[in-house]
Amino acid sequence: MRIVYAGTPEFAVPPLAALLASRHELVGVLTQPDRPAGRGRKLAVGAVKEFAVRHGLPIEQPRTLRTPEGRAALAAWQPDLLVVVAYGLILPPEALAIPRLGCLNIHGSLLPRWRGAAPIQRALLAGDRDTGVTIMKMDAGLDTGPTLLTRAWPIGAADTSGSLHAALATLGAEALIEALDGLEAGRLPAVAQPQLGVTYAAKIDKSEARIDWRESAEAIERRVRAFVPWPIAETTYRGEALRIHRAIALDDLAVGRSAQLAPGTVLGLRDEFLVVACGSGCLGIAELQRAGRRTLAAREFCNGIDLSAEVLA
Repeated sequence: MRIVYAGTPEFAVPPLAALLASRHELVGVLTQPDRPAGRGRKLAVGAVKEFAVRHGLPIEQPRTLRTPEGRAALAAWQPDLLVVVAYGLILPPEALAIPRLGCLNIHGSLLPRWRGAAPIQRALLAGDRDTGVTIMKMDAGLDTGPTLLTRAWPIGAADTSGSLHAALATLGAEALIEALDGLEAGRLPAVAQPQLGVTYAAKIDKSEARIDWRESAEAIERRVRAFVPWPIAETTYRGEALRIHRAIALDDLAVGRSAQLAPGTVLGLRDEFLVVACGSGCLGIAELQRAGRRTLAAREFCNGIDLSAEVLA
């Protein structure tokens, strides 16, 4: 099949690499325009573009696909199929109609759970035990199209959104090739998504990284894991931001917490953890970072500082 690939970030690279190595013909790559990033606001190149340039693939970077000009390259490539993975631009009906066999999407959840922009982070925040990938045929809705296949993946106790992104990118690459072969052979029917179990994964806002110590230790631990590598969960220490990179939930008995301690109260070091009282249970912080400083292990952070009875806000 003649295939055009549309994707932008690192998550979209493993499926692109698998497609390039397959027997299918990769005729072009769509990716978002380079955008200013960082303090210097220099133009940053997306991971998919870097891969495509390195392998000599035809690339187009339209700012929109809503205009005939923006869709010109896609139409000129005359694809049988368009594969979309974390592209970041809306595909209007006019774009969806161009490929002869339609458009496929790799979505980082087990649809219909967690339709939308941030399925991996939302699964972690919700305490889901499993996630996975779904290969679906795209329609005009938000991740509402019929599915071709799903592959489940367990969420480990130490998983972060970063580790799950990497795992699901690899899983999605394998599932994509299986779906393409099955679709071409006519043995992979599209199945409508059930109406039961639909949830939506709203885009992550940086304000969600703020820790509310009145929550349970389990909920705060999930927040820490969900927001690695971005935006990183944070609290306030002596008037300045304190970012928490790694932590685990502990029960009160394990650390000798008094029930009268206010949420956010620091109990001090216990082994390798800086222990903080929560609404229920305690959070054991393993790695943290002051503004403008490097990330430190809790024991190194506490060298020369007595944090006992300090209250984080």
